[in-house]
Formats: sequence, structure tokens, C-alpha cells
Amino acid sequence: MALTLAEKILQNHIVSCEVDWKKGEPIERGKDIAIKIDQTLTQDATGTMTYLQFETIGVPRVKTEVSVSYVDHNTLQTDFKNMDDHRYLQSIAARYGLYFSRPGNGICHQVHLECFGKPGKTLLGSDSHTPTGGGIGMIAIGAGGLDVAVAMGGGAFHLAMPKIFGVKLTGKLRKGVGAKDIILEVLRRETVKGGTLAIYEYFGEGVETLTVPQRATITNMGAELGATCSIFPSDEKTKKFLESMGRGGDWSELKADENAAYDKLIEIDLDKLSALAACPHNPDVINTVESLAGKKVTQVVIGSCTNSSLDDLESVAAIVKGKHIAPGVEAGIAPGSRTTLLMASKAGILETLIEAGFRILESACGPCIGQGFAPNSEGVTLRTFNRNFKGRSGTADANVYLVSPETAAAAAVTGVFTEAEKLDYEDPAYSTGVRVSMLDGKDERLSSKDILEAALNRGMIISPLPLEEAQKVEILRGPNIKPCPKCREYKERLSLSVRLKAGDNVSTDDIMPAGAKVLPLRSNIPEISKFTLTRLDETFYTRSEAENFADCCVVGGENYGQGSSREHAALGPMYLGVRAIITKSFARIHKANLINYGIIPINFVNPSDYDLIKQGDTLELTNIDDALKNGCEFEISVNGKVIKGTNDLAPRSREILLAGGLAAYTRNGGQ
Repeated sequence: MALTLAEKILQNHIVSCEVDWKKGEPIERGKDIAIKIDQTLTQDATGTMTYLQFETIGVPRVKTEVSVSYVDHNTLQTDFKNMDDHRYLQSIAARYGLYFSRPGNGICHQVHLECFGKPGKTLLGSDSHTPTGGGIGMIAIGAGGLDVAVAMGGGAFHLAMPKIFGVKLTGKLRKGVGAKDIILEVLRRETVKGGTLAIYEYFGEGVETLTVPQRATITNMGAELGATCSIFPSDEKTKKFLESMGRGGDWSELKADENAAYDKLIEIDLDKLSALAACPHNPDVINTVESLAGKKVTQVVIGSCTNSSLDDLESVAAIVKGKHIAPGVEAGIAPGSRTTLLMASKAGILETLIEAGFRILESACGPCIGQGFAPNSEGVTLRTFNRNFKGRSGTADANVYLVSPETAAAAAVTGVFTEAEKLDYEDPAYSTGVRVSMLDGKDERLSSKDILEAALNRGMIISPLPLEEAQKVEILRGPNIKPCPKCREYKERLSLSVRLKAGDNVSTDDIMPAGAKVLPLRSNIPEISKFTLTRLDETFYTRSEAENFADCCVVGGENYGQGSSREHAALGPMYLGVRAIITKSFARIHKANLINYGIIPINFVNPSDYDLIKQGDTLELTNIDDALKNGCEFEISVNGKVIKGTNDLAPRSREILLAGGLAAYTRNGGQ
């Protein structure tokens, strides 16, 4: 049977499945599979809680091939909290056999591509943009920290067998149109919920024109589709990238079988693609840059795990060379890694950017998560990031547009939305009509020796200690680091007040904000819980406190919990008494996190029943035991009526809820 690339890698890693796939039985989409995880990554905003949970598992050392702890989110150190977390994370890495990427070394996804990613391997990360690794042919999946902790302890990762959507790319990009425009086109067609329980697999002759950093831009923002992950084949471009990073031995050729069948086919002609922008306040609100041309811009920021590679910086430098940032515009640029920064310096790119008036920001997540460089009030900010949820930038009334580095650079020097292709500039990367990266060794400004020297300059990555030495390491805990609260005890019947009724596309930023004020509290659930759902209702915590954190529920619309993998968006509500979330539909990672923390996720059988419930109503969940043990529908009594809730939970998920969460389930011997 002809297989897609995603199916090949998944089947090579299956440790349990409901069918005997080794005998050729097809794996039905949506059925539970468990896969072996080869690599894990964490970042500091989610990592502290992940490792607090990992410590409770009781293994002396991580059991994966490679596990890396990155510090890239909470690098703004205004008091002791963030640095205390960094010291804890470094001591944990030394104690349990992880690599540790120090603050300043770069954004986890960029650094992982450069230093650790390997075609054909599985990667699980406590960050929703972990699918970046699909750019070099990995099955790379974002998950909650507790799932990652279990994987580090040797446990399998469970997921519903995804649908595989094929994206056929033909043609080649024009000058001034970037890889970002490809994924924005996919989002325009598919929306932020179109990829739920699916993998997007890219193929076709157009793939050959894209470098690994460009492919990684596309797989990174596949997270905004709600997809499980996205993947590109591993080919000669992949080989050249890995060789440039000093890791040619990690390469292997990987592609789908001829005549592989996809559950859906999307075709994009790159020749016809134009510059696009995601408009406020969601990544799928797509317009052409041409339709926005002339609109005034007050800020431009280039960076994030989506667009901070050497390729991206090279494109920006070509556009701004000999020009200056327009009056009235503030512009910043954050190289994605220390390696990228070193290469940009050697190639003269950094000098060009500084001469043009860019402020050079730290190689970290920074403005993407509201850590500095916030726009002005009512500002129009163009960002090469992946999310533009309202308030995420740090300015509540800002208008955030997501664009390519090419479009951002054009706006920076003109002061208005401008199609880059209409500017007079020379980009050697497009001299033949096909993107040629300096990492291919075909650009005189940066020799292959220069690239290799930068790539191998890894002093900011601390390698694992030998086991005997590691066991002597003292784990350092600051006063803000508190134990992870236990889940509430399981109940067969629940009487729940509707503490909040929300609309569609509620993001994890809405549920648990990021930003400089909140992020330092990620290791302290009692404190961070005070910010739970305050973007939707600033009284949510005070009302919860007034009710002594009594059992309650939240009602939502479509795509509840989109965005980040942060399990704090489940931990905070759990701590405040939320026992169930009832919606029209859920985002994948958030639904899994709710289950892990004992919160029952329920979808309306009839979406119109959403209109029957008001905030302040009391709901009765009367058949929880029957639903979780036998798989029948949930019954919800409200205002004299009985509403049905779907029960699409896998058997293992139902067992986790019966046990009172994943931690209790694991302690009781669950796999």
C-alpha cells in the first residue's frame, strides 16, 4: 500500500494501535495510536512546570534519544523570578541528562533545527510551534508539559490518527513574495480550525525551490491551522542545510510513496501567489497587501520562531540596503539564534540592518509573546510572527498584521503597506528566479567555512553530564517555584454554575495571558491563576474567590482554546474550580491539556443548544460515570431541559478522567 511520508514515520514509531497495521490493516483516522518519542524540547515559560512534573515520575535520567531545555521566553529579568527559573532549569538539565540552551542562544525551534533536528524522527515539545521541525522531515508535535514529561520518562505519546492533507506546490515564488505568503494562503483557504486532527504534507516541484528555513516557516505556522503537525520531504536541500550546520551525517532521504493517497488535496501555484497579510485579530483574516497599500504603519518587527532565519534577514537587508526606516516608524529585528546572528554579522547583513535604522533585539521570543517592543496605542504594527490575537502584543488596542519579512521590510522604509516587488532593489537570492540560500554555499558574502564556524560555535549549549556526576547535582529552587497543584477528585455527578459564557475562537492567550507581567508566574499556579480568563472577564478570579472556588464550568463557541500549548490554560481554571468546558468545538492541544488535568471537555451534540445557556445558570452533569466507562453521550440538565453532549473521547482519555487526571493515571500504572 502506497503511504504518505507522515504515515511512514508514524508507523515506524507506533508502540500500540487498535489494529494490526504490520499486517497491512489500515489505521482508521481518529483512532487512538501511541507513538515512541525520539526527542523532546521545552522552553522556559512551560518548562518549569514540565520538570516539576517530571521529577515526580521518579526516573534517574531522561529516556529519549535527545531532550533539550531551552530558555527563550522569559528573558526579561525585572526581578528574581525569571532568573530563578533559569537556574532551576539548568540544574534539572544537569541532574537528568538534558542539553541546556542558555538565555541568548536563541529561540528553541530555530536552534533545534540547527543543532538537533533529524529527518524521520519524532519530536514532542511543550510549545505549540514545535511543528517547525517538519521543515526537515520530522513528525514534530506540540503538546502540554505533562505529556512531554511522560515522554521524557519513557512513556508513549497518544494521539488520534490524523487525516493527511496533501499540499501540492508548483511553480516558484516571485521576488518580493515569501514563504510566509504560502502559509497565509493555506490559512486563507483552511481557516484556524481547518487542520484539526490533520497533518499537512507538502510535496510537488515547488518544494524543490524552497530552502529549509522557508519550509520551517510554513510548518511553524501550520500550528495556526489547528493541525497536529506539518511536514516536508527530506531531500537535497535538507542535506545541504544539515551539512552547513556540521550535521551531514544526520541526513537521510525521505518522501511519500508514488501514488500515495491524501484525505484532501490542496494545490498552490507559487507563480500566481501575491503578498498577503493576516489582519487583526486572527491569523486567518487574510487580505492581499495590494488591497492594503498606502495604509500608514507605525511599527515593524521582524523575528519570532516563524521568520528569524538567515534567509529572512538576508531578504530584509536586500530591500533596506541604502535606505532608512521611514519617519514615524519604529523597527526592530530579532535574529532567531546566536548562530544566525554570527552569520549575519560575517555576511555584512547585520551592518546593513543597523545602518537602515533597525533596533537589534535579543535572540529570543520577545515581542511575539508581549515581552517588550509593544506598539503605540491604536498603533498599526506589521510583524513576521505567527499570532495576532488582540492584546498579545502588549497593547490592548493595537492592530497587529502578520506579514512576510519582505512585506515588513518594504513597509519599514516606506512607512505604509507596500508590495516589496514594486520597490527597486536587488536580491541575489532571487537572481535565477529560485531562492538560493547562503547556506547552500552559493553566495560569495559568506563562505561555507564561515557558516560552519558559526554553526559549530555552541558554547551556549551545555551538554548532559555522565550519570554518576549528574546524580550529585543539587536542584536549585527559588521562592516563586511552587509544586504543581493536584487535580480535583473525580465525581460521578457534578452541579456546576456557568461562571463564564464565551464566544468563538477563544485563545489560550484569552484563558491565560502571556506578557511581561504574567509570564514570570508560570511556576506559581496559585498566583498566575489570578489572571485566568481576565481578558474575557476581569471579574472571573474575584467571582471564583467569592464562591470559594466551588465547582463550575465554562461554556464556549467554536475552536475553544486555539493557540499556544500552555497547560497553564488548563491548570489555572482547574485550580479555580472549573470541572468541565462545554463548547461547539475544541482546539486539539487545549482539549488534551484539559483531560490531563481532570477537566471534562464536552461538545454540544446540537450546536444551537449553546443559545439555551446563560452565564450564571446551574448545569447538572448526571451521567458522568456511565459516559466515561461506557462511552455514551453526556447528559446536561439546564433550565428544565436535557442537553446532549458528544463523547468523542478515546478510551484512554476517559480512563484518565476517571483517574482524576494524567498524573494520577500514571501513578496508578496507566500507560
